[in-house]
Amino acid sequence: MNKTNLPDPKEVAAIEARKNQEKQRQSRFVNVWTQVMGVDVKALDSQVEERKLREATEQSKEAAYATYQKQYDMVAQMLEKEEAERTRRLAKKVQEFREQKQQVKNKQEIDFWDPSRQWMEYPAYLRDSESCYGPSSLQYFAREDLEKATCLKMQQEQFRQSLEKQLKERQQVRVDKKYSDLLDDQLRLAMDTRAAQLAKLEESCRVAMTAMANANKAQAAEMAQWQRHAQRHEQEANLKEIQKQVTSSVLTENPQTTQNPVAPHQVPLHCWKGMTPEQCAAIKKAQKVQHHEKEAQRRAEQALDAKRESQTLSLAQAALQLEEQERELCAVFQRGLGSFNQQLATEQKAQQNYLNSIIYTNQPTAQYHLQFNTSSH
Repeated sequence: MNKTNLPDPKEVAAIEARKNQEKQRQSRFVNVWTQVMGVDVKALDSQVEERKLREATEQSKEAAYATYQKQYDMVAQMLEKEEAERTRRLAKKVQEFREQKQQVKNKQEIDFWDPSRQWMEYPAYLRDSESCYGPSSLQYFAREDLEKATCLKMQQEQFRQSLEKQLKERQQVRVDKKYSDLLDDQLRLAMDTRAAQLAKLEESCRVAMTAMANANKAQAAEMAQWQRHAQRHEQEANLKEIQKQVTSSVLTENPQTTQNPVAPHQVPLHCWKGMTPEQCAAIKKAQKVQHHEKEAQRRAEQALDAKRESQTLSLAQAALQLEEQERELCAVFQRGLGSFNQQLATEQKAQQNYLNSIIYTNQPTAQYHLQFNTSSH
């Protein structure tokens, strides 16, 4: 029996979906009443408007971002300059402190790598006014002031140095305050300038947005007018089509209107009213004939399949019989081969016994070997 190949449901569903999509596309682009340019003008216009609005918004955002970026860059540069100036002043103060307070001659630390330095710095005896000697050395005593003038001079020198240092510090503070005020004025001026620029930019953006809004309104009005015109054109076309259908012979049931006088065998598709009873009867008759032919063909195929099945069964039975005969012949052959091998083994055993009991009983002597060697030479 032949198996019928049924279509896959998934493939059928995919084909139907593609057909529906094609019908929808044709309804949008091939409709003669709505087709103007061959494309969807409304969708294209809306896309153009959305793109223009998106570009304007992005441009305004980018302009604002650039303005803020410039302002932040200027503030960052000012802060960097102020930080560099502060670092420079601090380094200068540290250097001055080192030069004034951390001189080599005023160093009080002990060099641990040179233990004999203390003995070299302090000799055994110089004079009574040396401060390296304490009361226990009995070199000088309390309330003695042998170098009062020198001490007063040293105090005056220290006072003068302290006063000069204070004056320098006050002068540096005034200079720093003046520079800080200058930086504040510059920053305030830059911020005011940037604010004025931002105000101008905002005003220009507002003017541009107003102009764009007016252009959009004008374009929307033009689009609405075009839609009204298209709708009126569509209504007029519909009225003309209705009038044509009413006044023409398209809606009549006269079958003669479907006949083409030039080519009678051809039927105009736009005027076709259906088949006549004679055509329907002829088609049904042809279908019945085809049905009978199909039934006869099916019966013939069934008979042929039954014949093939019977032939296959008979061939299988014959093959089974041949296999059985082959097994029987193999068994007979095995039995004959076994009896032959047994007889052959008996003969070989008798021959071996004959050789061992009769032929190989006498041992060869030395004279036999001598004669054999002489004959071979």
